[in-house]
Amino acid sequence: MSQAGGEGAGDDIAELAARLRARQALGRSDGLNRLFDYLVRSALGGTRPKELEVAAAVFGRGSSFDGSQDASVRVAVHRLRRKLDDFYAGDGRDEPVRLSIPRGEYRMIAEPRPEEARAAPPARAWWKYAAAAIALLAALNAAIWAVFWTTHGTERSVAQAQGSAPWAPLLKAQPATLLVIGDYYIFGEIDERAGVNRLVREYGINSREDLDAWLMDNPKAMGSYRDLDLYYLPVGAAFALRSIVPIVSRGAAHAEGLHVVMASDLTPEMLKRNNIVYLGYLSGLGVLREPVFAGSRFTIGETYDELVDAKTRRTYVSQEGGPSQGDTSRRDYGYVTAFKGPSGNRIVVIAGDRDTGLMQAAEALASPDALKALAKATGGADSFEALYEAQGIGRSSLGGRLILAAPRSGVNPWTSQTNLRFPAG
Repeated sequence: MSQAGGEGAGDDIAELAARLRARQALGRSDGLNRLFDYLVRSALGGTRPKELEVAAAVFGRGSSFDGSQDASVRVAVHRLRRKLDDFYAGDGRDEPVRLSIPRGEYRMIAEPRPEEARAAPPARAWWKYAAAAIALLAALNAAIWAVFWTTHGTERSVAQAQGSAPWAPLLKAQPATLLVIGDYYIFGEIDERAGVNRLVREYGINSREDLDAWLMDNPKAMGSYRDLDLYYLPVGAAFALRSIVPIVSRGAAHAEGLHVVMASDLTPEMLKRNNIVYLGYLSGLGVLREPVFAGSRFTIGETYDELVDAKTRRTYVSQEGGPSQGDTSRRDYGYVTAFKGPSGNRIVVIAGDRDTGLMQAAEALASPDALKALAKATGGADSFEALYEAQGIGRSSLGGRLILAAPRSGVNPWTSQTNLRFPAG
C-alpha cells in the first residue's frame, strides 16, 4: 500500500473501506454506515465536503442548517472517528495502514500505522464496570457467606439439589461453567442550559453500539446523550448468587471450573464452549434472549416486566418497578429454563422480571423439595421451563409458588437463530 495522500491513496481507501464493511466494523447503525460511505466516496472523488454538505447528504438537512446551533454532524463524525479507533485498537490492530478522519475535518484518509501501535494489545478501560463492580463485590460477598453456611450444616441439602434437574446434567457435563450475571448499560443525559445531568437506562439501548445507532437515527439528540462506559447490576443478583453458588461450585471438580462473566461480555463462542448459568433480569439476557424464547411458550410483552403465555394468551405483569408503595405487598414473576447448548453443553437460566421474582426463582432451584416438584410437573423432561409467582415488600421476598411448568418445545433454539455465529470446531 502507498503512503497517505500519495499516488494510489484512493485505491488504499477503497480497499480499506471494503475490508471494514466486510468485517462489519461499524456495527448496525445505518446512520454511521451512511456517514462512512459518504466520506469514503468523497475521498475517492478527491473532494473535501463541508459541514453543511455532510448534513444535507447524510442527515437530509436543508439549507437552513446552522452548525453553530446544531452539533449533530460534529458529534456523528466524532463517533465515527472513535469507532475507527476502536477497530484499529482491537480486531484491526495488525493492519499496517488504517483509515482515519483528521480532527476538525470531514474527510477520510489512509495513513500508515507505527509498528508499536500494531503490536500493542487492545486496552480495556478499567472503569467500564465501575458501577457493576460495586454490586458484584456485594454479590460475591453474599456468595462467600453462602459457601460458609453450606459447609456448616447444609451439605445434605446441597447434595440433594445437585442430584436433581437441572443441576445433575450440568455438573456431569465436561465444559467449565460460566456464571453469567445480567448487567445493564447506562448512559448520560446532559443539558447544560437546563443544568440536567443524569444517568439513563433504556431497554432498547444495551451497549455503546446501540447508543451510536440510536443517535445516528436521531441526530437532533446527539448533543444530549453521551456514552459514559458504565454498567450496573440488579440487587437481586446478589441474593440469587447466595442460593446458586454453593450448588455449582461444590459440584465442580476444581475451583477453576467456575467463572463469572457479565452478560454484556457473553459471546457466541462462550455459549458454545461452556455450561452457562444465567442470573439476572429477563431484560438482561443479551445474546441469550432469542435462544431462550425460541423454544419457549412465553414471549416478552410490551415491556420487559411482562410475560405472555402464547398457549393460553394469559399475561403475567410484574407489579415491581413503579413508585414505592410503602409496606404494600407486590407481585413479581420468576422464570427458569434449562436446555442443551449448541455443542451439547448445558444452559440454565434463572431470571426475574424484577428482584423479588429473581430471588424466588433462585431459591426454588436451590431447594430439594421445589426441585422435586418441578421435576414432577415437567415429567422429568431434559429441557423445560417454569414460571414462579413471588410476593414481596421492597426487595424482601415473602414467598412464592410454582404456577406453570412444562417441557420446552421441539424447536432447536440454535439453528433457528440467524444472528448468532458460532466458531468452527
